[in-house]
Amino acid sequence: MPDPIRSTPRSPVSIATLLREGGRSYSFEFMPPKDEAGEEQLWTAIRELEPYQPTFVSVTYGAGGSSRDTTVRVTGRIARETSMVPMGHLTCVGHTREELEEILASYEAAGVHNVLALRGDPREGPRAPWTPTEGGFTHACELVSLARERFSVGVAAFPGVHPGAESVERDTAVLLEKQRAGAQFAITDMVFRADDYAALLDRADAAGVRIPILPGIMPILNLRQVTRMAELSGRELPAEVRARVEAYADDPTALRAEGVAMAAELCDELLDRGAPGLHFYTLNRSRATREIFAALRITA
Repeated sequence: MPDPIRSTPRSPVSIATLLREGGRSYSFEFMPPKDEAGEEQLWTAIRELEPYQPTFVSVTYGAGGSSRDTTVRVTGRIARETSMVPMGHLTCVGHTREELEEILASYEAAGVHNVLALRGDPREGPRAPWTPTEGGFTHACELVSLARERFSVGVAAFPGVHPGAESVERDTAVLLEKQRAGAQFAITDMVFRADDYAALLDRADAAGVRIPILPGIMPILNLRQVTRMAELSGRELPAEVRARVEAYADDPTALRAEGVAMAAELCDELLDRGAPGLHFYTLNRSRATREIFAALRITA
């Protein structure tokens, strides 16, 4: 594995401050690796994307806290060894308040000063009934309140409706509650249509939500994989999106190229319609993101 890019400690940097004071935000999301090969792939992607000087990068948190230690370790290493601002994810699933306090302390000790506070999905899936952990939290806003004194806190937003919400109105009300609890920005689940994101912005604005909402971008490179990920988040691919990529179902190379082209078009439209930036779900690979950047004329 190549030598670290940098190893000098840095002063705390708030993502919320960067979003308020900077121009358009570009950020990347990584997943905790499962083995040594995955670790090498992750750090290859990190080093290939670092020259684009993202506003921040984030590292996800496994279902039920399954990747807790790895997530904290990787996020801390990004803080120590790169020029990028890291954000760790944290969910309420399977944790007591005391355990959540311990994880936040671990992030702080690792030099991580930004977190994405999530309720998280039940172990059985996003549409399963929510059962809180005894001694834990029921709502993301409780986790936001716990973290806000020491961290810049982001939360989730949904370009439609969360599968566990009773209505789109209730979903918007929850986002407002998280803002009132101390959330300073939000990141959406995968956005497939600019209209869905624009509708979210309109609902949020009408409800009094004033925090920046970054759209999440995942290009369709493999139809089965993206369909599965959409299902795991309780959604379906829009029919018009599916039809466009299914036209290349017998040609994986052409399907991939179409997926990248569609993502670049979507990014352009999202920025034109008021998005403060773009948050890329990389799946620990950099090529597709770099291709989208090339189409958008964003250079390293």
